[in-house]
Amino acid sequence: MKLVVKDRAAKLERNDALIVFAFEGETPDVPREVVLPTHALRGFKGEFREARAVEADSGPCSRVLLVGLGKAADFDAERLRRVAAVAVQRADASGATSAVAQPTKALEKPIGDPFQAGVALAEGASLGLYRYQSFKTKPKSAKLAKLTVHSGSRELRAGLERGRISAAANAYVRDLQNAPANKLRPRDLAAEAKKLAARSPRIRAKTLGPAELKRHGMGALLGVAQGSVEPPALIHLVYKPRGRAKACIALVGKGLTFDTGGISIKPAARMWDMKYDMSGGAAVLGVFHALAELDFPLEIHGVVPATENMPGGRAIKPGDVVTAMNGTTIEVLNTDAEGRLALCDALAYVQKTVEPDTIVDLATLTGAVVIALGHELSGMFASTERLRDQLTRAGEQCGERVWPLPLLDAHKDQMKGEVADLKNINSSDSGNGASAGAAFLAHFVGSTEWCHLDIAGTAWGGLGRDWVGGAQGSGVGTRLLLAWLDSRS
Repeated sequence: MKLVVKDRAAKLERNDALIVFAFEGETPDVPREVVLPTHALRGFKGEFREARAVEADSGPCSRVLLVGLGKAADFDAERLRRVAAVAVQRADASGATSAVAQPTKALEKPIGDPFQAGVALAEGASLGLYRYQSFKTKPKSAKLAKLTVHSGSRELRAGLERGRISAAANAYVRDLQNAPANKLRPRDLAAEAKKLAARSPRIRAKTLGPAELKRHGMGALLGVAQGSVEPPALIHLVYKPRGRAKACIALVGKGLTFDTGGISIKPAARMWDMKYDMSGGAAVLGVFHALAELDFPLEIHGVVPATENMPGGRAIKPGDVVTAMNGTTIEVLNTDAEGRLALCDALAYVQKTVEPDTIVDLATLTGAVVIALGHELSGMFASTERLRDQLTRAGEQCGERVWPLPLLDAHKDQMKGEVADLKNINSSDSGNGASAGAAFLAHFVGSTEWCHLDIAGTAWGGLGRDWVGGAQGSGVGTRLLLAWLDSRS
């Protein structure tokens, strides 16, 4: 669906549908040039997500879609994102091919920031009709092809444009997530990085193949990869600002394009969901999709260790020892704790070659975080209060919320090995699986400001997100990182 932004003074054009938002208990503000039947508004309460289509008697729009915002006191950017998605979904269901919306200042007021209101409105509307149908022989395209938004607020119009960019990046991430593993291999992720670099002269991309990984001493990543016929890759994207960079940021995303668990094989039930194990890497690529159209005063690096984890004849075995890039030896007690092995070499690579001010990594790392937080919150392990607070605010702003979890010295001590320096899991009776995963990674970041985001619960599915829908990938992480990068700019 194409999103068009126009000034409020623009004449209301002919469209199939006019979208009118209203808070609970308020009369919908329908433009006078659109005439509705008598009593057309009767019974409409404006409850949250309430939607009603009314045929117009006359005017430039053949029907009016009334959409309830709920109580003004409860309204925030995420609720706006959701009702915007509901609005385009109902407009599409009504058969409309074009629609127009005229958000009022009353809609902006509860949010307190017209720019963020514009971002939320654009994201919800743009993502509400997302469908992944790349392999459907008879795809069912959305009928609604264009949404025009009129606003007299320059800030809201700027937010709408930013929301269009972040929504496009989110949809791009979802396309990567939802692709089957035989169509999205490590080499395909590397090809995507090359395409992203071609979109902007300020983005560069390079890929390290097996020989270069070996030369760098990335024994942990290579150990995960050795059971697969698909060669691994370390993808490195760089964004350079126009002028001097205010800071150097490194984003690291787990890129397991399929995870069987290896020799420590997973149960068969829903193993197909393990195509989503590259969601952290996809989120990092999504940031660079947006960076091609944005301007940040930051040097931003995106690093994705990409591989499969397969139980082949050459696969790594429980009890094997590998050596990471920084020289740390690791006893692999469970081959299904492979994400941290791939990430530790990526983190060591970033530390040595980039020397960033801050590192944020994202990974579908543990089932434990799903038990702790469900599918609505990502687990956050931040090394500083500043970074914790920045990411918390960014999550609240964009609707991709994070929750701080503990990372103690005791957790780090639990990861010390008996045969090698470290082991890749703690003892089975210790619990704290999410903290254990973060504790393992902490050994590879030194004193650099760092945050680990465990997105195992939020990467797909979830409740109360009309702009996601279904059990497919959510694209989580990209919009969160973009909001956080704003705060660092």
